[in-house]
Amino acid sequence: MAGEDDALREDALRQEIIDACLSLERQGVNQGVSGNISARWDDGFLITPSGVAYDRMNPADIVFMAMNGTADHPLPPSSEWRFHRDILRSRPEAGAVVHAHPIFCTAFAICGMEIPAAHYMIAVAGGPTIRCSRYESYGSAELSDAVLEALEDRTCALLGNHGMVAIGADLAQAMWRAVEVETLAKQYAAALQIGTPRLLADEEIQKTVEKFKNYGPRRKPEAG
Repeated sequence: MAGEDDALREDALRQEIIDACLSLERQGVNQGVSGNISARWDDGFLITPSGVAYDRMNPADIVFMAMNGTADHPLPPSSEWRFHRDILRSRPEAGAVVHAHPIFCTAFAICGMEIPAAHYMIAVAGGPTIRCSRYESYGSAELSDAVLEALEDRTCALLGNHGMVAIGADLAQAMWRAVEVETLAKQYAAALQIGTPRLLADEEIQKTVEKFKNYGPRRKPEAG
């Protein structure tokens, strides 16, 4: 029975990944076949396949990868599997990774600009800034290194001339952070057009980071 329960949980997680991809599209945080999502499973992780439209995906299309970077699946994993693997391997508290190309986050990433503490919700990223990594070619080990550097002591980052990434204890938390970061980018872009944004002190953001340890999406207790 334990094996059957594990299979059911895996199928549910595969569907949750697809649902998250479709949610990003509905919210305007991603488009087309760009972006990718992964979630820790067993001794590896599940990740979206490369080049498959989200509205055509089914649970069997989600690729399981071992932490050594191998996969036994008819579809290739996302071209960005490497930084997903490296994040999950180096951040044991992370259970999921969301990568997307939202308009405003990507615009700041194109300019090589970080998002500063113009709003207290920046605490979702774990600190007073959302850093922007240097540019590296997609899918490369160099990009993975750059992403890990930008995510040091953070849960979200911009990827230079590329997009954004958010991590979470589970997929719901990673999704919440991804959407919040794009909202912050929109707010900061609007504030720059209106005038000079007033930035909050690092100490204030740190207080909010502490409060946010018990804030965010929560799963309902399972029945029974």
